Amino acid sequence: MRKSVFVGIVLVMILGTAVFIGCEDTGGAEAETIELAHGNWTCATAKTYLAAGVIEEEMGFDVEITMADLGMVFSDVANGEQDIYIATWLPVTHESYMDEHSDDLENLGTVYDNARIGLVVPDYIDIDSIDEMDEHRDKFQEKIVGIEEGAGIMQNTNDALEEYDSLAEYELLTSSEASMIAELRDAIDNEEWVVVTGWTPHWKFADWDLKFLEDPDNIYGDAERVDAVTRKGFSEENAEVAEFIENFYVDDEQLSKLMAMIEESDDPMGSALEWIEENQDTVQDWIS
Repeated sequence: MRKSVFVGIVLVMILGTAVFIGCEDTGGAEAETIELAHGNWTCATAKTYLAAGVIEEEMGFDVEITMADLGMVFSDVANGEQDIYIATWLPVTHESYMDEHSDDLENLGTVYDNARIGLVVPDYIDIDSIDEMDEHRDKFQEKIVGIEEGAGIMQNTNDALEEYDSLAEYELLTSSEASMIAELRDAIDNEEWVVVTGWTPHWKFADWDLKFLEDPDNIYGDAERVDAVTRKGFSEENAEVAEFIENFYVDDEQLSKLMAMIEESDDPMGSALEWIEENQDTVQDWIS
């Protein structure tokens, strides 16, 4: 009787040890997931997937990418539901979002310089300033083709509609980047007049001859920088990833190449991984 009790205890210990070892062998603790959010614009998509590709493939973290309306992106990062937004235009375009959430966001620095927003027309249109738009409102059909309602450029354009007498009769149309591009393409194919909310960096300036209309009242601001922001406390909890984001920077040539690859392939992550493979010296500088 005492022998069988002892054998039973030993078996329980062996089985318990086996279960414990088995749990360790099946993976142990879950890999940490880094969550990146972005709006539905080509330049934001390109930078987001490039950063995500480096974090996942070069640094070994799991990554989740979420696309959302810009207002939701900022609120989700601020309340901790997302970790990083890598396309914050400052000091003008996204100023209102940063002011609203300043206590809950951390700025890790600039990832791109020389960004610009404004009203854009094909080069064959013979006006150069917003002040001239009233004279030609019939040709423009009294409309400005916009993108998503929550975008910073849409807020600036609503300000322009109030500020400029030359825009008093115009309507700002809410659509999407894809719809705006489709309308721009159709107008150019037929050499018609069209004005859109535009920005650089964007591949459309490489595909077509376009120009920004002069903005005498500076409603759209001067050239801007693009910064990466994270939820408060992220850099302390994820020092390695935060250091990469602080080092992450793309110039015009690099970003234009990646945006063109994405536009051609319609595969943001595949294009980002191809770019990473072709630019290992740059990538290693970011993560070293």
